[in-house]
Amino acid sequence: MTNQGSESDGNGAGGRADGAGSAEVRAAFEGLRAQIRKVIVGQDEVVEQVLMAMFCRGHALVVGVPGLAKTLLISTIARTLSLGFSRVQFTPDLMPSDITGTEVIEEDKTTGARQLRFVKGPIFANVVLADEINRTPPKTQAALLEAMQEHQVTVGGVRHVLPQPFFVLATQNPIEQEGTYPLPEAQLDRFMFQIVIRYPSAAEELEIVKRTTGGAHGEPEAVLDAADINRLQELVRRTPVADHVLKYALRLVRATRVKDPMDGGAPRPKAVEDYVAWGAGPRASEYLVLAAKAKAVLAGSGHVTPDHVRAVAGPVLRHRILTNFNAEAEKVTTEMIIERMIAEIPVEGVSGEEKKMLASVVR
Repeated sequence: MTNQGSESDGNGAGGRADGAGSAEVRAAFEGLRAQIRKVIVGQDEVVEQVLMAMFCRGHALVVGVPGLAKTLLISTIARTLSLGFSRVQFTPDLMPSDITGTEVIEEDKTTGARQLRFVKGPIFANVVLADEINRTPPKTQAALLEAMQEHQVTVGGVRHVLPQPFFVLATQNPIEQEGTYPLPEAQLDRFMFQIVIRYPSAAEELEIVKRTTGGAHGEPEAVLDAADINRLQELVRRTPVADHVLKYALRLVRATRVKDPMDGGAPRPKAVEDYVAWGAGPRASEYLVLAAKAKAVLAGSGHVTPDHVRAVAGPVLRHRILTNFNAEAEKVTTEMIIERMIAEIPVEGVSGEEKKMLASVVR
């Protein structure tokens, strides 16, 4: 993962993404969304967040009750991209080698010599759907850690590089917990977003029933390839961010760390003091800024504003904040805590010029 602090082209004046580049990202997004709508009804926010994660080189964990088309959504997105796709159904008996691949003994029929040959597993694809990821034991879940972080797999002491671009899109059922294995915090932290799929509206559900009980079926077409994705990722990273916006994003993340004092002695939001056991780490700061860049580009803005940071704070932080017993007893969720943080933590250090720029931004 790229260190946000090293992105000298992303925040300075020389790194400003031009209008043509931003328009290209938005056009690609609209093209993808048009194809996805041939199959998926509604869920526009969910689709946007999944595509934002991909534009930022991030992974996404999609959480929702059964029947909300989590798997269908991800497989449909994969069909709109000319990329390698594989699906892994996670089960209690799944082994790490079932994901990464394994070495087999192969005999040369002409010489009789035997040698080890590595047979690649389903992780060697551009888009990997990890279906019901919490249904397999921690040993198998850990097989994804190196792939998600380093984009490589090490088997028998040999390093095997994964194809680029590479995304893990995982699904999880939040209500059926019998026979499941909660994801370790270290693995959750590798996911850029935790995306929550909610029930469709009445009108959307009516359209879903019409489509699924009728004879017509939409067929999405591939509109982007690997080179397109890599170029769009670079364009997103070149979106400029003013220092006061960067500091605001960091204050949101650092405010969750109840074991550390607040910067400058500022008061910590009471909801954090009362209900948070552990806060988010530096990876959250990086992903919050990157996600805000993607949000700004898709909103047609030439730079990132605090509103863009607020818009992505939920999916970036909700799985990185660990609540305490008080929160469980009082039914306080991480989303409620994030809402209080956004309401109470101010944006500081805005200059006169930046205020004019913020007033003219197109949101």
